[in-house]
Order: sequence, then C-alpha cells, then structure tokens
Amino acid sequence: MNSKNCNKTTPDTHKKGSSSSLISADIAIIGGGVVGCAVARKMALEGASVVLIEKAPDILDGASKGNSAILHTGFDAPVDSLEQKCVQNGYDEYIKIHESLNLPLLKTSALVAAWSKEEEDRFPDIFKKGVNNGVKDLCLLSRKEILNLEPSLANHIRSAILVPKEYVIDPWSAPFAYLKQALENGGQALFNAEVTKGRFDGTNWYLNTKQGEVQAGYVINCAGLYGDILDKNVLGSTQFQIKPRKGQFVVFDKAARKLLSSIILPVPTERTKGIVLFPTIFGNIVVGPTAEEQESRSNASVDKKTLTLLVEQAIEKLPALAKMPITATYAGIRPATEKKHYRVIHNHDKNWITLGGIRSTGLTGALGLACHVHDLLLQQGSDFKKLETPVTTTVPNLAEHLPRDWAREGYEEIICHCEMVTKREITAAMKGCLPAGSIDGLKRRTRATMGRCQGFYCSARLAELTKEKFTNTIGVGELDD
Repeated sequence: MNSKNCNKTTPDTHKKGSSSSLISADIAIIGGGVVGCAVARKMALEGASVVLIEKAPDILDGASKGNSAILHTGFDAPVDSLEQKCVQNGYDEYIKIHESLNLPLLKTSALVAAWSKEEEDRFPDIFKKGVNNGVKDLCLLSRKEILNLEPSLANHIRSAILVPKEYVIDPWSAPFAYLKQALENGGQALFNAEVTKGRFDGTNWYLNTKQGEVQAGYVINCAGLYGDILDKNVLGSTQFQIKPRKGQFVVFDKAARKLLSSIILPVPTERTKGIVLFPTIFGNIVVGPTAEEQESRSNASVDKKTLTLLVEQAIEKLPALAKMPITATYAGIRPATEKKHYRVIHNHDKNWITLGGIRSTGLTGALGLACHVHDLLLQQGSDFKKLETPVTTTVPNLAEHLPRDWAREGYEEIICHCEMVTKREITAAMKGCLPAGSIDGLKRRTRATMGRCQGFYCSARLAELTKEKFTNTIGVGELDD
C-alpha cells in the first residue's frame, strides 16, 4: 500500500482543541509502546477501526525504548499465569510473522548459569517450572559442555540449563512494524496527544487530548509507566500502583561480539530475572539490567558506581571483556507494580481494558496480550469482521547478521559510519505512513548516533538532513542510548 493510503494524523493536520471530534474509531489505544502497537495491529487485522494515541511525538518514548531485546520462551514465568500464556502466545506469533515483516531473529539460545552450589541447588525447581510451562527441551550442561559451547566464559562456572529457543530480536523494529501494519490496514495514529480526561456516555468514549477530541467505542489503556495515573484521571480510580524500577545497562564494543554467542541468564529470584549478559541483534555485547526501585517515572539516568559494578560482573563471567572498550550506557524504567504479575483489568461496564504492570517480558508478551484483548472484546460482544487479505509490508533490516542497506548500490552517502547508516535509510525513515516524529525516533529506526562515537562525527550531518523536520533538536542527553 502506498503511504498516501495510510492514516497518520499529525498535529499539522488538525487544529489544537477542536470542538468537533478529531477522530472516531471503534477502539482507542492509549500508549505507543510495544504493547500499544501490538494491540493496534491485532485489532486492525481483526477488522476494527483503531486509533493509537501517544503523548510523545513518536512511538517507544517510554518503558519500551530500553530493554534487553530477548524473545522469551516463558520457561520461568509463573505457572498457569496470564503472563505465561501471553509470553508463549507472543513468542509463537513472532516466530510466525517475523519473516513476512522482515523482522530479524538471532537464534542464540540461552544458558541459565550456576556459578555457585546454592544456585545449582535451585535447578530442579527451574526444570519443574519449565516442564509445567510446556518448555520441555531444557537440558543440563556440565562445565565441560558449557565451555565447549562458550569457551570465553570464566572457568569457575559450575553448570547451566540450556534453553535452546530463547532468542534475540530487534526491540525497536518490531513495534514499528506492528503499528505500521495497523496503519496500512486502515488504522490511525495521533501523536503529541496526551489524554487529559474523558467521559463515557454508556456507548462511546469521548477522550480529550492535547490535539482535540477522540471518540471510540472501546478504550485500551497501554500507557505503561503512567497506566495507573490514566485510570485514575479518566475512570476516577485505579486498582494498581506503578512502582518504577530502573535498569541500567552497559554496551560493549562490537569487537566483543566474537566472545559470546549465547544469552547468559542468572538463576532468577522472586523479585527479578537478574543481570543478564547477552549479544544484541546489532553486533554488541550488553550486560544488565539492574533492578532499582525509584519514585521517578522519567529519570532514566545512569551512575558511575552502578555501571562500574555491572562491568565488574560482566568481566567476572566473561574475562576477555576487560580488554574491550565500552560503546554506550543507558537505562530503562520498567512499569513494575506492587504485585509481580500482569495487571490486566477489564471494566465491562465502561468498555475499558487496562494492560498494566507489563514489565520484563513485555517485548515478547505484547503480541500475546493483543490476542488476549481481542478475546476479552469478543466476550463483551464486539463483532468485528477479520480482514481476509490484510496488507503486509516489510520494515528495513538493522541486524548485523543480515544484509544491510549500505551493501546495496545507490545509498548515496554513509551518514553514520559507526553503524553504517545510509542517507537512503535516513530519508526513508522520515517518509511513509509512520515517519519518525523526533530525533530519538529516527535513531531507533536507523541506529544513527548509536555507535562508538555516540554521534560525535555524524550529528552535524544528521542535523542538516533533519532541519525543520522535528520540534526537538539533537542534544548531549539524546546521544547516550
């Protein structure tokens, strides 16, 4: 489908504070993170008219922008929980659709590594949980078997559980592809449109946003870190409370990639999955995240002490990292709540569904949550006609192990030499039905400025190419991802 057929509503198209309805749709989805984008895709393909409402100028501005990009099997999810169901359904859906959307998949496998006898003693429980969750291909590896597989790991590793189907994916291209497909199949998106209040007349919602009014029959709250506040502001009450949990990460240079091919998982605790050592789809090695409780929902700063501890832990497990330079550091904030499980709340009387507390497994679970939303709406009596021949187009590849744009003729110019980003990629990312709405959005679509120099050499040229395209400008704080 041509970009002119996509329904992307921008602030330039409609006046602020219009008295008439800006958009009317069957379903309004509030929040442009990975969950919101997945729900928009699913419901558009099921035949509903959808509008995604995002308060930022682009998608992935909140919790979804900082994660470990692991496609989880759900082997360690709470047994018989909604999370376990959504993670496994999401995993299966990603495997099913990734090739048609050109979404990369790096088949790494994972090792739940025991570095002490106490950790080894917890293996039986992990095996039992995995089997109960339907993940029956787990197997125990000895130290010798581990070091044959990963010879750069420290010799004091004792044993590990191999999880063959834990993989690494692109955390930004996936939600971009989900929303893009929703738009290509009749959906709409509204940015810079924070929802301030709303009213329900028994049939329809009328949501007040900073870009005008949106009318919808159903509302899906996918507001992530602000989900409880949205419920309280619009519904008048909330059944959960977000407890922000920051996770800091350290990114090692691409030269480190040869040292590790598997995801190295810690033995999880009741509170957290723990600090992971993992390869990325972009050719780096990363260690993180931490799990730091904080009050702020927006402070994603990093600190030297914590980063130093992360590096020390990484080197303890993978000693050769001591000689590797660090490319970047970043932090993400997970929307944890006072309870561990997903907080999915269906308010039948008001046609409102809240998807809250979607934290570590959200990237994988998003597609499964979208299916769960569809099931809930069917139970409520919704009657949408599934699209028989939906439009499916691909997104650009950013994965290092697959062909990149710079290898094709006609790319004009290399803008970011660290990540080999072409002018053609930059130009394309600012066009189409879902163009980048900010410098950060452009970075996530192309990886420009995310390499070794962190934008030192390419920022000036990037500023020229994006002049007057965005309301925000490149700043030091924006180059630390």
